[in-house]
Amino acid sequence: MHTVEPIRWTPEGVVLLDQRRLPSEVIHHTYTDYRELAKAIKDMVIRGAPAIGVAAAMGIALAVQKSKAKSLDELRAEFPIICETFARTRPTAVDLFWAIERFKLRFEELARSSSKNEAAALAQIGTDLVNEALKVHEERREGDKRIGRFGAELLPKSGRVMTQCNAGALATAGIGTALGVIRMAVEGGYRIEVIVPETRPYLQGSRLTAWELHQDRIPLTLITDNMVGHFLKTGGVGAVVVGADRIARNGDTANKIGTYGIAVIARENSVPFYVAAPLSTIDYSLSTGDQIPIEERSEEEVTHLAGVRIAADVRAAHPAFDVTPARYITAIITERGVARPPFEASLNKLAIAI
Repeated sequence: MHTVEPIRWTPEGVVLLDQRRLPSEVIHHTYTDYRELAKAIKDMVIRGAPAIGVAAAMGIALAVQKSKAKSLDELRAEFPIICETFARTRPTAVDLFWAIERFKLRFEELARSSSKNEAAALAQIGTDLVNEALKVHEERREGDKRIGRFGAELLPKSGRVMTQCNAGALATAGIGTALGVIRMAVEGGYRIEVIVPETRPYLQGSRLTAWELHQDRIPLTLITDNMVGHFLKTGGVGAVVVGADRIARNGDTANKIGTYGIAVIARENSVPFYVAAPLSTIDYSLSTGDQIPIEERSEEEVTHLAGVRIAADVRAAHPAFDVTPARYITAIITERGVARPPFEASLNKLAIAI
């Protein structure tokens, strides 16, 4: 199974594959300043909720490792600024905030148990946080494989499956969530063709998902977003599987704009609709999806395409995500198993499972 690598830690810095340049160019950037890495997250050099979480983990570790702090007190004062810099990048993706909270707790553990020798303590904290970031990355890889195995069992053995946006290796730093399910199914001998909506306005479907599937020689058909209804009604689609950026505890799911419409049409045509996401994507502080913050991106991403204006000088809107109510979701596939309605009970049971 071949997958791309959107992010990696190196002694020189954090290396990102620039997803804005795909599929025409494969370009990597090395970040040695955490502020530049945070800007790369905001500017969508790297995107996808789980991958953003990995990037934030590596970014915080990079910041501490490169810090000019001369004492533990100075580093303690700097650390909240580092975390807030990443928190301001993408408001909807909850994995970002999960990673930040995890690193706040780890930093405090390390600071409390650090050596009395200030220089040695600072160096050790930096090393330990790098190791923690690498651990987060490895957990993502293993979690994707488990999601893939659970999800593959739900797909048809042959036929068509639809996805939305990009929930592949580019979005998770593993094999993907939704595409991980598809990849594991294909590896298990399923004969699947993937229907890929283009996902306007940022074209993550046509630029990223189609590219990933083509790299892995998985059959696909690219469609425009307004063809979704036609294919769900007449195209022999046996299942829809998508990723998620944030899931409320009742199962309401925020994903790339357009997902809600696909879910409604899937229900109308009796096509199962699955969400594939790690448990870290579930925000237990939110009772329903109405409370999920929706990122509003630049109007130019709607009025322009590849830097070329395609609309008159008019007002445009770009909510980057929408929320699919839990009633349209057949099941949520996690690394600990498959949750089915009612989701508040089933997701909680998976979360506390040992």
